[in-house]
Amino acid sequence: MPVARLDDPHLKEAARNPKRTENIIAICLVVGILGLAGFGAAYWVNAAPWVIAGTIGVGLFFLGFGLTAWGKYLMPQGPFVEERHPLASTESERDAISAALVERTGVVVKRRKMLGGLFAGGAGIFGIVALFPLLRSLGPVPGNTLNVTNWKAGSLLVDSNGRPVHRDDLQPGGILTVFPAGYENSEEGQAIDQTVLIRYQDVSYTTQPGRESWGPAGYLAFSKLCTHLGCPVGLYEQQLELLVCPCHQSMFNVADGCVPEFGPAPRPLPQLALYIDSAGYLRAQGPYDQPVGPGFWERS
Repeated sequence: MPVARLDDPHLKEAARNPKRTENIIAICLVVGILGLAGFGAAYWVNAAPWVIAGTIGVGLFFLGFGLTAWGKYLMPQGPFVEERHPLASTESERDAISAALVERTGVVVKRRKMLGGLFAGGAGIFGIVALFPLLRSLGPVPGNTLNVTNWKAGSLLVDSNGRPVHRDDLQPGGILTVFPAGYENSEEGQAIDQTVLIRYQDVSYTTQPGRESWGPAGYLAFSKLCTHLGCPVGLYEQQLELLVCPCHQSMFNVADGCVPEFGPAPRPLPQLALYIDSAGYLRAQGPYDQPVGPGFWERS
């Protein structure tokens, strides 16, 4: 805490007008609290950088200025030496100390509790908003974004350039990343709709009971989002008939509906049911029948 010189004109002014000094300090602390609260709100809504920087700058400056001024002009000016005693002071001793402080400083602080409360409030606000960068930087909660994709009945399969996929485009063993038409260049679509298309063989194939019509002409489509941490599953080992996630080496058995055979992935990759239209282009029978990607706290 800074110590003011006894001949400091500001100290003399504070001694003559303690109430005015208290009010100025209280205003500084209130402005500091408002500045920190404004910083928390600005960070939470991702406001412009100058708004975030300005609010935290104002909050910290006025909170620090108020605390510094309080210690400099309203607290007794030392140095003082007091012997330490093992027992608490008596009431008369405390009264004598209070009288001595008043006599030495000439300042009677009547609203010490108010100033202390304001500073405690400012410190508390700062402690709360200090958590905002952590909470806000985690990004928005997933909500329903991974439960529902943009695939729907009749969605045309297209590549990243928007070119429709024809039944003759891939040979057995071929692989291609596809999207529903209209979402191939969408940030949202590329995140949740990305699907790996494999020509497993040249005749229709059933991966699991109940999916007899899902693999026309040997085309099988699975979500490209790994069920472990959401990495793109884009490596296909044709001889082993495995889709491989390059992040943590989870391996999915394509012939068995992409059930995981190795690695940390806990669930199979969701399969997208396909059909071939009259023009020979691949389309989705409907949306995925289950959420894509890894598990998360909002998933039922």
